[in-house]
Amino acid sequence: MKKALLLVNQHSRRGKKLLSQATAKLEALGFELIVKSTDSASEISDTIRNHQNQVELVIIGGGDGTLNCAIEGLMDTKLPLGILPMGTANDLARTLGIPTNLSAAIQVIASGKIRLIDIGWVNQQHFFNVASLGLSVEITQRLTKDVKQRWGILAYAFAALQTIFKSRPFRAEIKVNNQSFNVKTIQIAIGNGRYYGGGMTVAEDATIDDKRLDLYSLETQHWWEILALLPAMRQGNYTTWPKVRALHAQEFEINTSKRRSINTDGEITTHTPAKFRVIPQALAVIAPV
Repeated sequence: MKKALLLVNQHSRRGKKLLSQATAKLEALGFELIVKSTDSASEISDTIRNHQNQVELVIIGGGDGTLNCAIEGLMDTKLPLGILPMGTANDLARTLGIPTNLSAAIQVIASGKIRLIDIGWVNQQHFFNVASLGLSVEITQRLTKDVKQRWGILAYAFAALQTIFKSRPFRAEIKVNNQSFNVKTIQIAIGNGRYYGGGMTVAEDATIDDKRLDLYSLETQHWWEILALLPAMRQGNYTTWPKVRALHAQEFEINTSKRRSINTDGEITTHTPAKFRVIPQALAVIAPV
């Protein structure tokens, strides 16, 4: 019997509905659970720390935002993470190959197969999937809880289209490997995992344990150029496009003349100037291998 802390975000798209089902299925498989249903994302890491001596793993039901709020607690306690995808996008689960079906996701946790994954870091903030500035921040601001509850994964597409038409480029300096690039861009994204934003791909060969960060900068001038790029961005094979700059490294630094907000895993958490780095094999996750 494994002792586990089960944390479910009842404000996630399916959390409240699936909490009792998840509890029953896990207990039937022999898990001894401490169940905490959180209404406040800010409490998640503290809850993990408070129970670290009582459990062997943490199981989190929610979306990418909920998982992001758990990173600090998971990093501090070094407890393995089991994921029940209950959010809108579930990009981390997608990256790890964890099914969105509740029963199938629970079977993955029951298998107990551990995978060590990298974690991204920016200005003291950790992230699983991606950190970005520009267009994505404006999209995040449009993605209210009501919009996500109503439209599900389509909410990302609606918010993106609304934002693209009003997008304006900004100037930034990207520093990497003793080089400096001055760019005029509408978005800079730095990915640790593979997927973000409801299934967009950071880079076609990106994995969450490749010990590197993947940066792209969209240096387009007109909204129709962005629309033309969308299929390539979904596949991550945009590197041949002349108006997309792609870089790979373990560390980046980004400066902007005007302070700009930075989105980490769908939450606005910090701002420029910003230093980014990858922390290799930083967290144990239960996932298909």
